[in-house]
Formats: sequence, structure tokens, C-alpha cells
Amino acid sequence: MPRVNGVGVQVEDTKICVVMVGLPARGKSFIAQKAQRYLQWLSIPAKTFNVGNYRRNDAPHPTADFFDTSNPEGEKKRRAAAKAAVADMLAWFRQGGVIGILDATNSTKERRRWVLDTCNQEGIEVLFVESKCDDEALIMANIRDVKTTSPDYKGQDPETAAQDFRNRIRMYEKVYKSVDEDGDENDLTYLKIMDVGKQVIINRISDYLQSRVVYYLMNLHIRPRSVWLSRHGESMYNLDGKIGGDAGLSPRGEQYARKLPDLVRQSVGDDRPLTVWTSTLKRTIATARFLPGDYNQLQWKALDELDAGVCDGLTYQQIKDQHPEDFAARDEDKYNYRYRGGESYRDVVIRLEPIIMELERSEDILIITHQAVLRCVYAYFMKKDQAQSPWMNVPLHTLIKLTPRAYGTDEVRYPANIPAVSTWRGKGSTAKHEDPLPEAM
Repeated sequence: MPRVNGVGVQVEDTKICVVMVGLPARGKSFIAQKAQRYLQWLSIPAKTFNVGNYRRNDAPHPTADFFDTSNPEGEKKRRAAAKAAVADMLAWFRQGGVIGILDATNSTKERRRWVLDTCNQEGIEVLFVESKCDDEALIMANIRDVKTTSPDYKGQDPETAAQDFRNRIRMYEKVYKSVDEDGDENDLTYLKIMDVGKQVIINRISDYLQSRVVYYLMNLHIRPRSVWLSRHGESMYNLDGKIGGDAGLSPRGEQYARKLPDLVRQSVGDDRPLTVWTSTLKRTIATARFLPGDYNQLQWKALDELDAGVCDGLTYQQIKDQHPEDFAARDEDKYNYRYRGGESYRDVVIRLEPIIMELERSEDILIITHQAVLRCVYAYFMKKDQAQSPWMNVPLHTLIKLTPRAYGTDEVRYPANIPAVSTWRGKGSTAKHEDPLPEAM
């Protein structure tokens, strides 16, 4: 029987191993990490098992020769790393894991068949995901990214690292076979992503959860890009310590709206127009109104602030006085607590999923929205857990730049240096305005 998790996602009783396939510098680790973050964000237990991390225990900084199939010592260590990764993944499945992602080249038919047979013996479905790319510009961009972020090349000269990585790719090219290249892997369940989504090939997708993963990956592009996030300028409700509402900007919020174009130019540059997404509420639209006219602006109802229901327009002290049981329940489990007549953080994630999907297939987006919504979006990119995300500090009058990479997401913050109240509240506190604790930053 299928079961439905807390964000309305149908989770089959079956378990799925997503097996990455492809040559180095084709975005496999990037895809794997993004898929894991997306699934965890939707409350689906997911974990990535990167074979390279296991291999680094025996060979932390190998040269390209290590990956030559005629090198018996290298072949032995790489096979041992793959076995260790798969063994740990199977143990994790037995402990309740739902989607395990095996991140490796898996470039030969023999290796793919071994993974398939090993998983099938445990009753685990296998979905192969191949990233196949012949776009030289994209490959070079990925090489530049890997040489600066991969643990294999930590502390090495960038040009030396890039040359070695090119040589490593050549070693893999000697034995690489694309999935079903010869027509003898037609029994496999697979998704092939060709040249960053220009073409996709789908074979034997069999259930809802597999389809959910495939749909997300079809919308995911692996070109290097950034996303910019900002809260609206300080509002009149912020000054009074009230939550919700549709208040206008305070005088300092107006200052931020006028300063925001300079912050954007500082981070983005003059010749790179953004698409700006705001909520439908006055304070976000007003914050965006001084941005350049060639920036396309779209309003999304899904980006509106968390609905506080009967508590809308109240201060936290008033909520505690008028609704003490609700105040205590929300402190106990802020992610799942739903305001009476309103929403929970979990509800916000549900309505944000189409936004995330659109964001993944778009480039150069600036999102101007609200504290709770930005916490959910930020948690998606930064892989924050559900217990932590509702308590994160997302300050006013700050532009945040997020750049997803294969091994994590880079973050840069651009403060406007325009004073604003703190709207952060600590657990158990009823302070009108409070400086965030270090762990909330």
C-alpha cells in the first residue's frame, strides 16, 4: 500500500537506488546533491553515497594514472570503494532509507549490472540517471569548478589540477559505454539527460516515486548560475513587532528599496538583467520598484508570507497572552505547527514546490519575499534540516547570493548598512525584537 508523507508526497513502500552514470565533469555529483536536497526538503529520507569519498580513504590525491583500467592497484582500490559505498547504502536502506543515490561514474555495463543485481537481491528498485554531454564549453566550466572544489585537488595548482583532471577523463573514455548504447540494456529503468537537458530519454519508469524523481531531474539544469534572495524592506508591522498583514514600508524600508539596485549591481553586474519574483503583498512589490526597468518582474501568490490565521496582526506577546496553548505548541514543533485558520512551515514547503521547480529550470532570478518563505527556500539550497530551518535568522536589508556547486552551495551576503529591527525570535521568547543567537545565523 502506498503511504503519503507529511508534505503530501506519495511514498511507495518500495525503496529506490538512483545510480549516477557518466564521465567526469558531466555534473553527476551536482545532480546527486541537488536531488538529495530536494527529496529531503520534501521529507523523503534520501542520502548520497559518493564512491569517491570512500576511495579517498586509500587514495586521497590520486593522479590520472590511478584511474587507468590497466592499473591493477588502482582498479582494486576503486572496486573496493564501490563495494564499501554500496554496503553502507544497503545498511542505510535497512534502517528506513527510501532513496539512496550512488554517485560514481558507473561507466561500464559490468559495473551497472553488478549494482542492479546487488540491489535487486535486497528488493530495491534501481533507477539509472546518466548525464551525457558533448558541449565542450560546459565540460570546461565543470572542470574549472571541480579543480577548485573537489577534495582530490585541494591545495594544488589550478592549472596542474585541470590538466590532470582532463587526463582522468581520457582514462574513463577508454571504457565508457552509455546506458543501452548497444541496445542490450533495454531492461533497465533509466533517465538519460543529453547536453544539459536538450534531450531526455526515459525508459521503463514504473511507479509514482520514480516519476517524481525523474520529473525533478528533467527540470534541473547544470549550467553554473546563482540565485539572489532578499526580504522586503522593513515594514510598519516590523516596527510594531506584528506578524503577517499587508503593511507598507517604513521610512528605513524605503531607503532599502532605493539602495537595493546598487546591491544588485555590486553582486550581479550592469549587463546581466535579472528576472525578479516578488509575492503579491505590498511590501515586496514596493521593495522591487526601483530596480532597473529591463528587469522582468513577476508576482507569485506562492511567495506570500506564511498565513498566521487567527494570529495575523498580533505581536508575539499578544499571541502568548491570547492563545497560550498555540504559542507553546508552535515553540515545541515550529515546522509542523499550523496556526489556527492559517499555515505551518510544512504547508509553505508544499506551495513552494512549483516555485522551486521553476527556479531550477530558470537562470538569473532575484526573489524578494518574506522571512518564513525565505527560510524554506534557503533551507532547500543549503540543506538545512526541518527542526532548524524555522529558527534561522534571515535579516532585513540584506541581499543574499547563493551559487550551487557540486560539493555544496556558496553563499555571499551583501548588507545594505541601513538599520532595521530584528524580527528574529528565540524559542520560548516573547521579545518584540531580539538579536539572534549565534546558532541561528
